[in-house]
Amino acid sequence: MQKVKDIFSDYSNRQDNICEADFLKANLYKKSNRLEVCLTSSNKISIGEVSNFEDYIVDRFKVGSARIEIQYQDIDVEPTIENDWQNLVTYMSRKEPMTRAILRNSTVNIEGSTVCVDLKIKGADFLCSKKFDKGLEHLIYNLYNKRFKVNFQEDPQKSKEEYDKYLKAQEHEAIMHLQEMARKEAEEKANAPVVSVSPEGEVSQEERHIDVEQSNGLIIGKVSTFRSKFVSISDINDSTTKVNVEGEIINVTTREIKNNRTIISFSIDDGNASITCKSFVDTNLVQGILEHFKEGQGVKVDGNAKFDDYANEITIMANNVVISGFKLSGKGGEASDAKEETAQDEQSPLIYGRSLTIKAPKTKIIDINNDTDRVCLEGEVISTDTRDIKGDRTILMFNLYDGTSTMTMKAFIETKKTKEVLGRLKKAKGIKLEGVAKYDNFAKEITVMANTILETSGVAKTKRMDTSEEKRVELHMHTKMSQMDAVTSAEDLLKRAISWGWKSIAITDHGVVQSFPEAHKFLGKTGADIKVIYGVEAYFVPDKDPSVVYPRKQDIDGEYCVLDLETTGLSFRTEKITEVGIIKIRNGEVIDEFECFVNPEKPIPQEVVEVTHITDDMVKDAETIDKVIPKIIDFIGDSVLVAHNADFDIGFLKHNFAEYGYSLDNTYIDTLRLAKVIFPDMKRYKLGLIADKLDIVVEVAHRALDDVKTLVAVFNVMIQKLKENGAKTVDDIDNVIQGDPEAYKKLPSYHAIILAKDYVGLKNLYKLISYSHLNYFYKKPRILKSMFEKYREGLILGSACEAGELYRAIVAGRPEEEIEAIAKYYDYLEIQPIGNNEYMVRNGTVADDFELQNINRKIVELGEKLNKLVVATCDVHFMDPQDEIYRRILQAGQKYDDADFQAPLYLRTTQEMLDEFAYLGEEKAYEVVVTNTNKIADLCDKISPISDEKCPPHIEGCEQTIKDIAYSKAHELYGDPLPEIVQNRLDKELDSIIRNGFSVMYIIAQKLVWKSNEDGYIVGSRGSVGSSFVANMTGITEVNSLQAHYRCPNCKYSDFSDYGVKNGFDLPDKDCPKCGHKLAKDGMDIPFETFLGFNGDKEPDIDLNFSGEYQAKAHKYTEVIFGKGTTFKAGTVGTVADKTAFGYVKNYYEERHIPVTNAEIARLSTGCTGIKRTTGQHPGGIIVVPKGREIFEFCPVQHPADDPTSDIITTHFDYHSIDQNLLKLDILGHDDPTMIRMLFDLTGIDPTKVPLDDKETMSIFKSTEALGVTPEQIHSEVGTFGIPEFGTKFVRGMLVDTKPTTFAELISISGLSHGTDVWLNNAQELIDKGIVTLSEAIGCRDDIMVYLMKMGLEPNHAFKIMETVRKGKALKDPAKWAEYVQMMKDHDVPDWYIKSCEKIKYMFPKAHAAAYVTNAFRIAWFKVHQPEAYYTAFFSIRADGFDYDIMCHGKEKLLNKMREIDMAGNAALPKDKDMYPVLELVLEMYERGIKFLPVDLYESDATKFKMEPEGIRPPLNSVPGLGTVAALSIQAAREEEKFMCIDDLQMRGKVGKSVIEVLSKAGCLEGMTQSNQMSLFA
Repeated sequence: MQKVKDIFSDYSNRQDNICEADFLKANLYKKSNRLEVCLTSSNKISIGEVSNFEDYIVDRFKVGSARIEIQYQDIDVEPTIENDWQNLVTYMSRKEPMTRAILRNSTVNIEGSTVCVDLKIKGADFLCSKKFDKGLEHLIYNLYNKRFKVNFQEDPQKSKEEYDKYLKAQEHEAIMHLQEMARKEAEEKANAPVVSVSPEGEVSQEERHIDVEQSNGLIIGKVSTFRSKFVSISDINDSTTKVNVEGEIINVTTREIKNNRTIISFSIDDGNASITCKSFVDTNLVQGILEHFKEGQGVKVDGNAKFDDYANEITIMANNVVISGFKLSGKGGEASDAKEETAQDEQSPLIYGRSLTIKAPKTKIIDINNDTDRVCLEGEVISTDTRDIKGDRTILMFNLYDGTSTMTMKAFIETKKTKEVLGRLKKAKGIKLEGVAKYDNFAKEITVMANTILETSGVAKTKRMDTSEEKRVELHMHTKMSQMDAVTSAEDLLKRAISWGWKSIAITDHGVVQSFPEAHKFLGKTGADIKVIYGVEAYFVPDKDPSVVYPRKQDIDGEYCVLDLETTGLSFRTEKITEVGIIKIRNGEVIDEFECFVNPEKPIPQEVVEVTHITDDMVKDAETIDKVIPKIIDFIGDSVLVAHNADFDIGFLKHNFAEYGYSLDNTYIDTLRLAKVIFPDMKRYKLGLIADKLDIVVEVAHRALDDVKTLVAVFNVMIQKLKENGAKTVDDIDNVIQGDPEAYKKLPSYHAIILAKDYVGLKNLYKLISYSHLNYFYKKPRILKSMFEKYREGLILGSACEAGELYRAIVAGRPEEEIEAIAKYYDYLEIQPIGNNEYMVRNGTVADDFELQNINRKIVELGEKLNKLVVATCDVHFMDPQDEIYRRILQAGQKYDDADFQAPLYLRTTQEMLDEFAYLGEEKAYEVVVTNTNKIADLCDKISPISDEKCPPHIEGCEQTIKDIAYSKAHELYGDPLPEIVQNRLDKELDSIIRNGFSVMYIIAQKLVWKSNEDGYIVGSRGSVGSSFVANMTGITEVNSLQAHYRCPNCKYSDFSDYGVKNGFDLPDKDCPKCGHKLAKDGMDIPFETFLGFNGDKEPDIDLNFSGEYQAKAHKYTEVIFGKGTTFKAGTVGTVADKTAFGYVKNYYEERHIPVTNAEIARLSTGCTGIKRTTGQHPGGIIVVPKGREIFEFCPVQHPADDPTSDIITTHFDYHSIDQNLLKLDILGHDDPTMIRMLFDLTGIDPTKVPLDDKETMSIFKSTEALGVTPEQIHSEVGTFGIPEFGTKFVRGMLVDTKPTTFAELISISGLSHGTDVWLNNAQELIDKGIVTLSEAIGCRDDIMVYLMKMGLEPNHAFKIMETVRKGKALKDPAKWAEYVQMMKDHDVPDWYIKSCEKIKYMFPKAHAAAYVTNAFRIAWFKVHQPEAYYTAFFSIRADGFDYDIMCHGKEKLLNKMREIDMAGNAALPKDKDMYPVLELVLEMYERGIKFLPVDLYESDATKFKMEPEGIRPPLNSVPGLGTVAALSIQAAREEEKFMCIDDLQMRGKVGKSVIEVLSKAGCLEGMTQSNQMSLFA
């Protein structure tokens, strides 16, 4: 299924959950002109989203109304009816405003499954009369996937009290208002006609008619000229008092109150908003006022704004009302020009509004809050959207980013000006606007109503440029393919490097090379002169992690000092020792102990105290470390030291020894590393866990000597095991234990940069990537050092970042000689900016930035000493400093604790890097930043990661073979010599196929199809391969693409005369004029050029539909054809989608309680999309490597989703990257071939011999007569239930509309139903209006080319127009399409045809439709002539919604279920909706006199229906509650022997009590005893 965002690509609210919903179907109800769209979603969709999308549907398809139906899949939507109540009321009352008045101030509460609505005023009867309760019930179910009953409750007394209270308040307000008016009248003594009167006043008969001309338009009040400035209704708020507004009346109501008074209520709309106004008048004057007081009339109102407690909104108490010329935009009148003006002059900066002057002070979006009123904003437009509203007006919405945040702006414009304003907004580099910030109740956030929009040159941005004369080269750079870690695409990084004038740049993603294709494509597209160095940041793993350091061949039974330290923290650089514990042993016996506290001369952190239980008081009187060291030296002598995680303890000792002028070079053993070798089955290796495994009692943990005692016991066991394996010296320890094949999982991994120097290196890089994924994947793809050595040729190895082996060794304080040995292994050494490793200062690993500089200095010194190049890199993860927010959000989504502490991993200029490394001195900084990076780049050739070479597999003699097979079959069917039309078609096709190198593709497809046929499964073709007559002659497709013709199977006579039909199966029956034998009919009339184009330059794609049961075998057979190791599944790369990114951003801000607008979330989410999340595989794609070539010449390989347990190997690159180089086969699984095979097995009738011109079969596509039932019996005018392509409600509707009678028309209907915008709003309308017939409408893409050629267009032009239309590109390139339109008009192509082409978004190839219809017709033949076999096969293969309890107990129970679903309508459960098509087919079966037999424990198959003489026997798994696994288990057990009793069934069938209950309920256990107890006296 396609997603809403893919089908409705122009829908603007793409961040909404509704965009991620799957599209099921659409129904157009002609009488009501309502379009119903059915969706399925795994995410909750809000009422707001439904309303917005319905508005879009109405506008998009120009229908009267729309309804969105939602089915939820696999989620439990929590009803939030109480919170959503007002939105639900607003939505439901759109067409019935009176309901909103009744429901105003109503409250709602949930009681079980009932929604109780408490009404404040009387109106329950009215609501129910309008079926408002039913509508709400359906809406609630649609939104929340749960059924509720809506009950309107009104307490008569309470309702009356509320209403009376309201009326009293209104009357009191009226009296007060009238008294105030009388007071003013007395003061002014004016002569204007009095309408508002004092409570005591009387109005004469003469005054009852209002003369508006004489009173200057005055309708109500005394004053016709207003002095105060008019305000926008949208600006009125709680603080507004006296107000003048102007607008158009949109409704008027009156209500009489006491004392001969009437309240006139009217709403006016000024284009920005609407408001209710009220005035209290003498009842005698109402009729005269209403003569002028009509909807659509423009008025000016002078009054007082106040909050109406009952209406729960601000209203205006009108003092004076005057007629004006105001009209809402688009309706004429002077006021419309006054309200809005857009610049007609393209040179004017004015985009919208009237004034070029903006008076409001400039505001930052981030500073806007609920107290903000008028604002001036300046920024860039991020996205735009429009929505048409009533009155020929449009709401323009756009998101504005000003550098601080993003916010949604809105403006009301005339619909006719939308295109102009929108066009200028999109083209503007920047805009400046003035408007009013206000809270949008629907969006639930602040938006800005724009009054004026000006175009600007854009907000000034600081653009970083690399102005250095000689540029550096970045050798460490990540793209979006570094899984969930880097946020910039390879293309964007290359564009930046080019703009900076760089000559070279490296790509080094984490463990993968999946960005290579993007870089390659960009260079090929642009021809950019930049060298990309292709590499990887590998996860480098030593083959062994030695547990012995500095071995000196000491005796295994020699002297050891087992030690443990307690410290104030983890880093020996910043923390201090607090306790030392050492035990000396020989031959496993303790010979001495040493223990003391050490004064750290600093407070011990509380978290450390909680672990070690050592407090400041305990160490305050102890000796300092300088006093303790000599004692340690005396104690240990030259003993072998032993520690658990020895790098920690020895690191502290070495650092402290060195600080006071001592050295420590004793041999030492790390029992943590040793344990991983001796106890490989353990998952974790804490000392306590090892002790538990060895049954060693641990008394106290984390005090030095106590831990040492535990370690002594563990170490003695280890030594014993080592001796048992032949260890005699300490040097033997790392050699005597046989390695664990999965030891790489427990070895430390380090980062390393591997760069390809040349094509040899590239191939070796691909091998390393492949083997690291296939053989050594553990959390990450690991490259063993030994493996790297094997494939080192052509590669350059760099020491990488702080996670590299060299950097880690320096930080850990490893011995100098060890550090040098590590450095020697690398071809170059790497240093990075201090900020990259700032986290080490935060976590206390190093003291400060100066120490980080010293580490870099150390690496530089090593480079000088060892003559290694040292390079400075950025470790790029994002482009610019401000882009860190995207990585921060991604890492927060992965629950990284330090996500908000982003390192400055951006791409720096040469000068920025020189500044970073200034502490090295100017000369050295230049060397590492510029000179050395260029030297490394110069070592690398300019190579292409993807070969431009086309490498189809070669099968010896395939060209001749394809000819031989094709001509042999042609001669078999058409005789020798061949008819000219056959000979010419074969010659033309074979020439194009062989000349363009496609013969091998045909042979491969032929072998696969023949093998499947040989094994009893027919194969259906897909796509346009059926356009090829050679494909038909070689057996690849059953579609014969020649024109309609006769041929004689006996004497080979043929007749290609034009009999006026498009399809051979529609020809009348005819006997052979030569031998009298009945002639065969064939030919679908499809041009070959649809497949390969007129010049043979269209890349062909042979897609085949194998039986789903046979697909895996077909995949395996490709290895038989090409040889093992030559076929691979087509790989895919899954990236972060829009919706997922939106969720990441939203969650980031919500978790931190930071307010953010939806517009800002949308903006930020764009920076988080397209980042690699996982990998996968194409469902049927197979990539073939030619014999003699290795896959590594083209790309690496891996397991899908990095699953090391999978036996599937896919391409590492997304298959689209290499399918132009290597052959991709589409071997897809489909139900039709499976069903046809089952029909053959059931009947013995060869489905391929079924007559495709059978009249009875053809008749079911327009009536039910051939099935022996009436339309009333099966509730359908056609008999195509369960027929592929023609069984859905949508297509059945098409059949009813078109009444097809020919095979050609069935093909047209198939094409029309599969296309997008081909039938709905297109061909359907043309046929309904009588403009065209079904056969004349554009149904398939081939129809366009054939028709245009017939009209006289050049074949190549006809082909190109067809290709443009079928891809929905007609209007995407206006200039090109205008050229095509002129061509068509020049050849008298009618306008309806051109307009039809313009509407089309996607078209089906005729060959594809023909192949589908062929199999559908065969299945339909069995339905007509072998109904028992048909229903048996259908229910076995296609009836996923089958329910034994409902469907197998007679027609009445079935009809009851159907009625239940019908009554529920679109509120029916998804399960019921899925079941309905099966119910329809079962009903049809019953009406045809076929019945179901009961499920039987022994007679029923586990999973398939069985055809028996008395009826159809359902399988065991058709019984609800009895799954397939249980059914298969029962079947296997019963084949061994009959069940003796229920207990025996339960035990041997391996089923639980619930299954036994289900079987018992289904009647399968009748007569079977519970147990098999035998009487001793029997």
